Amino acid sequence: MSTHVPVPVPTSMEAPGVAAPVESAPAPRREPGTLALQWATVRVLLVRDVVRFFRQPSRVVGALAQPILFWFVIGSGFAGSFRVEGAQGLGYQQFFFPGVVTMVVLFSAIFATITVIEDRKEGFLQAVLAGPGSRLAVVLGKALGSSTIALMQASLFLLFAPLAGVDVRAVDYPLLAAVMVLSALALTGMGMALAWWVRSSAGYHAVMSLVMLPMWVLSGAMFPVKGAGPVLSWVMLLNPMRFSVEGVRRALYGAQASLAVGSA
Repeated sequence: MSTHVPVPVPTSMEAPGVAAPVESAPAPRREPGTLALQWATVRVLLVRDVVRFFRQPSRVVGALAQPILFWFVIGSGFAGSFRVEGAQGLGYQQFFFPGVVTMVVLFSAIFATITVIEDRKEGFLQAVLAGPGSRLAVVLGKALGSSTIALMQASLFLLFAPLAGVDVRAVDYPLLAAVMVLSALALTGMGMALAWWVRSSAGYHAVMSLVMLPMWVLSGAMFPVKGAGPVLSWVMLLNPMRFSVEGVRRALYGAQASLAVGSA
């Protein structure tokens, strides 16, 4: 019995004696690098906090109205009794203005970092930690978002500086920017550390009232170091927030203002 061997018949697309073209493999998809993933995590958290801030009109209005009212009421109340030897021409509203600028940064950092507790309760923070970004990227994104909000609020309040006797042409803007950025990052970092440790918003506010508010009062914001008691003056000189208040005061009024109130 003869064996029949099948002969391949060329298709209409293939000519006899010509090999079929080999299809090229699809190019492998390029995965984003580690640095790109970290930066994406930081950017998303930063933008999210800023957008959420502007979507709350009451929070935006209160961020500007509260320090203005605080500065005007307390400044007017102590204006008649504020006297510092060697600080002629420096009224209490002028002295108090840098302290209020620091207060804006402080309170903004407190209310912004409280979102750490809210995000943890809602499960958003756990979802972010399960993503490709590292924990350092999550912390950096939240810190930059909160610091950006604090700096925007403080910048809006600084528009009233001419009412506090500030000559805008003589302001040391590089020093002012450096002090405000470093202060916002430091206060935000401290607030995030406490928010991560505290499990409730009420407990967070209680800790802030016991830690951050006394630090601000004893920073030379409300009364100068000169004239304070020996123990209290040492506490004020060792207070790290004093550098923020005096940095803003030096940038707005010059070094002579700090020397006059005994904070230099």
